[in-house]
Amino acid sequence: MTTKKQFKPVDEQIAYLRKGAAEIIREEDLRAKLEASSKTGKPLRVYLGVDPTAPDIHLGHTVVLRKLKHFQDLGHTAIFLIGDFSAMIGDPTGQSETRPPLTREQVDANAKTYLEQVYKILNKENTEVRYNSEWLGKMSSYDVVRLCGHYRLARMLEREDFRSRLDNSQPISVHELLYPLLTAYDAVALQSDVEIGATEQKFNLLVHRDIQREYGMASEVALTMPILVGLDGQRKMSKSLGNYVGITQPPSEMFGRLMSISDEMMWPYFDLVTDRTPDEVATLAAKVKSGAIHPMDAKMSLAQEIIAGFHGVDAAAKAAAEFQRIFRDREAPEQMKEFVVKPLLGAVSIQSKVGDVIEMQTITGLSDQSEKWSRLLPHFKVVSSTTEAERIIKQGGFEIDGNIVRDPTIKLDLTHPGSYVLRIGKKKFLRIVVQ
Repeated sequence: MTTKKQFKPVDEQIAYLRKGAAEIIREEDLRAKLEASSKTGKPLRVYLGVDPTAPDIHLGHTVVLRKLKHFQDLGHTAIFLIGDFSAMIGDPTGQSETRPPLTREQVDANAKTYLEQVYKILNKENTEVRYNSEWLGKMSSYDVVRLCGHYRLARMLEREDFRSRLDNSQPISVHELLYPLLTAYDAVALQSDVEIGATEQKFNLLVHRDIQREYGMASEVALTMPILVGLDGQRKMSKSLGNYVGITQPPSEMFGRLMSISDEMMWPYFDLVTDRTPDEVATLAAKVKSGAIHPMDAKMSLAQEIIAGFHGVDAAAKAAAEFQRIFRDREAPEQMKEFVVKPLLGAVSIQSKVGDVIEMQTITGLSDQSEKWSRLLPHFKVVSSTTEAERIIKQGGFEIDGNIVRDPTIKLDLTHPGSYVLRIGKKKFLRIVVQ
């Protein structure tokens, strides 16, 4: 005899699922589905569809993944749908022009690395992984035409990015109009009860609800999550914009990036990428506002919580200690990039090691006896020019072995072997070895 699955009370489930959500369409439908699930013991089928258009996942991607994990935590079926077919079409969301299609090889390679990273959040054993090529790749021409017959062109052109492109006389390819319909068939094939997506995907999710009805099914609930703003505090997190935190980056790098966000920005991060409840976040915010907790301490706890989820508690603690040593205690990090400087006849050799690769550069025009630090620093790739180096030195942003140097004419003696720890600005440390 099969034991009926037990779920938490519906009100408790809804409170947990509402955390961080931008919109639940419709919440009364979600309540009805959860009540039915509790009565029958049958878990809801909840899915997140992701087109593997890039190999790496950053914190912005984890916002929707974490919401799928919340459903999984409550005992519902979490479906991670890899849009291997739809990725070769390309979702035009937010695009001002037609997106170039990906090849099958690109999609397969990206999907593989996606899964490796996704399981840092989802429980692998309880995650149903599907590929929409399973059904979209088998559709006949008749099936596609029949699907198109279920939706009006006028409604499709209500989509903001389509409408703006028409207004600006920019082309729209027919296959772009097919994208929301084909991904809507994902919801039909999966027989989903709930779909999760970012706010920018709301139009697609509404189309999915309509198409499910057209195929004689109850409409799924669409749950949208806010877009995570990047480190610049202005635009959405994006690798191409450089304002991202990658979940596979070294813990120390993740920590430094997270500490760069503004004090105001850390509260959305607490809401969207940690498991703290809204009450816990509100209590912490009140303590920071009253002065009981310093904003930097709150931000450090945020960074440590996030990193612990991807790299473990010990790695997060070590990254926090390293940050404390460098930025609060103003001590040099345990590991830093090292350059070996050797005088040559009428030139200087500079050698550095990146991973297993040794980089060597021979620079003419520099003295082989002694040379200004301001002329050497650009060759260590910490400043862009001698002029910038001189400005930083004059402003007190340059240290040698813990001593601030303000004289831009000071020189490094290349005739005597020695080792020096440099600090340039607040964050850049180097070890220079003269041989």
